[in-house]
Amino acid sequence: MATIGFIGLGIMGAHMARNLIKGGHKLVVNGKYPVPDDIRAQTSVVADSTAVAQASEIVITMVPDTPDVANVLFADDGVAKGLSKGKLVIDMSSIAPLETQEFAKKINALGCDYLDAPVSGGEVGAREATLTIMVGGPEKSFEIAKPLFELMGKNISLIGDNGAGQTCKVANQIIVALNIEAVAEALLFAARSGADPERVRKALMGGFASSRILEVHGERMTKRTFNPGFRIELHQKDLNLALDGARKMGLALPHTASAQQLFSVCAANGGRAWDHSALVRALEIMSNFQVAGEPQQEAKAA
Repeated sequence: MATIGFIGLGIMGAHMARNLIKGGHKLVVNGKYPVPDDIRAQTSVVADSTAVAQASEIVITMVPDTPDVANVLFADDGVAKGLSKGKLVIDMSSIAPLETQEFAKKINALGCDYLDAPVSGGEVGAREATLTIMVGGPEKSFEIAKPLFELMGKNISLIGDNGAGQTCKVANQIIVALNIEAVAEALLFAARSGADPERVRKALMGGFASSRILEVHGERMTKRTFNPGFRIELHQKDLNLALDGARKMGLALPHTASAQQLFSVCAANGGRAWDHSALVRALEIMSNFQVAGEPQQEAKAA
């Protein structure tokens, strides 16, 4: 079994690391950042990201944003300083496709391969090892990494060269955001019309409107469970990638822009750390009407 360096033990990363441990892999983690007690007890904890790379054959990063990946990889105590020829770096964060291509070139110059492998499926998918994994990079490296991906996910696809995985993830986040907006509008309409929104949701699950978003996020809307599986601020970051890319390519993405505005309404009302299903709160504020009863205590904004 390969020794795996894993950097980024947050909401999703911790579950992904646990699944690699369950699969029999030895993990090395960075002690500069918080390490859950159960993972600490089963891994080697080292001083910094350079030491992680030195002790590992494959290094996986799972951090929030493009600058975080740049720092983890290329800071004075970063992964790049600890790499030797033939090692593999896999970034499973969701970041900018163009910067991903630049990161790959820098890692390639050190004699190492690079895969961008962002994921979809949220905390539930990370915990249950059912993530969708979208990969960009060399096919030979994809085949090396595939057994690891299979311990963390179910739907695993090589999309193309470096950056293609991130492009696919941005497209995914557009679809997810617009589906959340559609479900929120439908449930708000149903509730304001006098129908029980949860009964409406269950009825629609048997028809053509059925979706994973209606099933999971719709239930969060009716039950008011907005503690984060995927934070609004992170979805805002992903939609910014989409809108920035669209501007550069001269594309019109009007509904992506409207979803981003609704997330911004939530953020302005203290909801940066709410689950992205709480987009419905923006519509409720604008409509002065709530889909269901009083919400539970939400997570405070980061």
